[in-house]
Amino acid sequence: MRLPVLPPVPPMLSKPVKAIPDGDFSFEPKWDGFRSIIFRDGAEVEIGSRNEKPMTRYFPELVEAVKANFPERAVVDGEIVLVGASGDRLDFELLQQRIHPAASRVKMLSETTPARFVAFDLLALGDDDFTQRPFRERRAALVEAFAAARTPIHVTSATTDKALAEQWFHQFEGAGLDGVIAKPRDGVYEPDRRVMFKIKHERTADCVVAGYRVHKSGPDRIGSLLLGLYDDDGVLASVGVIGAFPMARRQELFEELQPLVTSFDDHPWSWAKQEEGTRTPRNAEYSRWSVGKDLSFVPLRPERVVEVRYDHMEGVRFRHTAQFVRWRPDRDPSSCTYAQLEEPVKFDLADVLA
Repeated sequence: MRLPVLPPVPPMLSKPVKAIPDGDFSFEPKWDGFRSIIFRDGAEVEIGSRNEKPMTRYFPELVEAVKANFPERAVVDGEIVLVGASGDRLDFELLQQRIHPAASRVKMLSETTPARFVAFDLLALGDDDFTQRPFRERRAALVEAFAAARTPIHVTSATTDKALAEQWFHQFEGAGLDGVIAKPRDGVYEPDRRVMFKIKHERTADCVVAGYRVHKSGPDRIGSLLLGLYDDDGVLASVGVIGAFPMARRQELFEELQPLVTSFDDHPWSWAKQEEGTRTPRNAEYSRWSVGKDLSFVPLRPERVVEVRYDHMEGVRFRHTAQFVRWRPDRDPSSCTYAQLEEPVKFDLADVLA
């Protein structure tokens, strides 16, 4: 490739804030997919990733879409997303399945679950390096360069109107988006630096603690607590983990939880009794997503309840690692059901992509 910006390039990052900021910002929906910088030089296309490793082989349909819709020579920052079967919201879980080692499966998935690319920043165009130009110029050049682009290549919506950004924050979650990004309009592109701001949804839920994994530093410290919620059939489903504790607290928790340690014989997540399709922490024990990781856990009698903070759900699980808020000794574990979770307002993804 002969481009003014060459791979690999670590993407510019954002830091979380509690509210949409005032000031000279450009606001965009926060897309929930794989962050990617795409490089095109004529017939050559490379699809980068957050960890700077190429993902080109996993998305052959995007390679062809880039050749059909990108400028002849360009470097563009954006997000690879996948629209779910319903057609009206993103599906990150389905997107994860696109990363597969078998070429035959990659080809099949590219046809049955094709991805899209949402562009939101321009790093280079032709022989011009745009990284040192202010974002307002990069955005204007991006919109102009992709004026004729068609699905599956999109340019993200953007606004300088804070009130509209507030509206997007509440509406777009129903389409599977992840919040709002605020970009300083006079800022240059700074790889691997947190110079943007992200505003994400934050909610709480009361969950049952049904097991733990030990910390990598020693067998007498808690690494993470496994969380569960009861479904409509009274089955305790695995919804995620919490694990951000000070080291001293990890040791205290280990001692506190020992009286609740039990066997798998009567545990709701017994690996010996699990049925195909049931979500338990052991389901993925030998999957390609967990190669080299020990996902075994110590079962606990499901008697303690903890309040956690989470952003949103992906299917029946928390999309990201939840955060500890407080213990809830006043809550009956059987009352910790999915019914307590807030449902986002439904919003058609087509209206966001448009």
